[in-house]
Formats: sequence, structure tokens, C-alpha cells
Amino acid sequence: MMTSFKSTFRLAAALGIISLSAAVGAFAQKGVDTQTQKIKDDNKGVTSRGNDATRSWDWGKGKTKVRDRLDNPYKFNARRDALLEAIADVLRERKIVVDEAASRFSDGLVVTLPYVFAKGAVTTQNQLNRYAVFDGNNEAWTRAQYTLTFEIQAIDGIQSKVSIIAKVEGRGGTGLTSEWITLRSSGVIEDEVMAKLVEAVTGNSPEPVQDTGP
Repeated sequence: MMTSFKSTFRLAAALGIISLSAAVGAFAQKGVDTQTQKIKDDNKGVTSRGNDATRSWDWGKGKTKVRDRLDNPYKFNARRDALLEAIADVLRERKIVVDEAASRFSDGLVVTLPYVFAKGAVTTQNQLNRYAVFDGNNEAWTRAQYTLTFEIQAIDGIQSKVSIIAKVEGRGGTGLTSEWITLRSSGVIEDEVMAKLVEAVTGNSPEPVQDTGP
């Protein structure tokens, strides 16, 4: 009887040690999993992209996919009236006003008023670095704006080409005076607006689908 009791006690103690070890291991693993998940979640907000002026695909696993530039002019399976309506929707979404005096809608020409997209020295410099190409300009920039011109050219009864031209300007000066200076566009704003127009016309975004899995 005493031998049976001792054997039972030893078995219970051994099971207790095993259960405790398993619990400690599970707790440690849970801590590691939680920390790993936090790192993954934190990294979701960090994207890696090349120079906006030379965008290309990055196929690395877990990397942000960046598409090539869209064609400009871009071919649409749409008539002029449908494209004019889509352009109006895109501009309205971006709060850009059409210059009706300069536009010729019957000819498929849409011109916008200048749209100020940056104010303040730091913000303006950063935005101009993205949307413009500097050719030896060393001004102290305080504001930046662009004007868009859309031209629709009919190919046949159901196909058209749309070209977008952006005139980028920076307000800068080296002394007490400042003026609007025209800069060479990097092509980024044209590509961004064209992508929105493609989505408005086709219902599908040209932006690549990002990996959301672990």
C-alpha cells in the first residue's frame, strides 16, 4: 500500500513539473509571437519606394510593389463626352478648379486654374523635390503650384487618347522680392492624375495589389 502511494505521488509530481514546463514554454512563445506580430504591424506602415521620377516594380517578398509609369498619352475605350465627365470628377475630387475661359470642351481641351499644393519653406521644398526637376535653381521656395492641361484626341468612334501636361511653378526669390518661377515637371503629378482618371473611367485602379499576408 505504501509503495503504491509513493508511486502515485511520484507520478503526480512528474506530471506537475511537465505541466509547469509546458506553461512556461507557452508563455515564452506567446511573448515572442506577440513581439514578432508587433514588429510586423509596425513594418506595415513603412513602405520602400525608389525615386518617384523613375518608378519601377519591386518584387521582393513583403516589399511594397510600385508600378511603372502609365502611358501619357493614354488610350481609353471611351468617347470624348465620357472622358470629359471623368476628368471633371477627378478634378473635383482633388479640389482643382477648371479654367473655363482657357478650356475648349468641344475640342477636348481642359485647362485648370493654378492649384497651390504646398506652402511654407520646408513643405514647399519637399513637394517641389517630388514634382519638379531643378536646373540650377537655388531660390528659397515659399509656395508651389501646378496647372494641368488635358487634351483628348479621338482615335475612332469608341477610342480616344488623353494626354496630361503639368506646368509646375515655385514661388521663390533670393532677396526682398519673389516671383513665380516655372520648373520642369518630373512627370509624377501627371502620372498620379492619369492613374485617377484610369480608375474613374474603367472602375479599376492601376495601382498594384499589395501583399497583406504574413
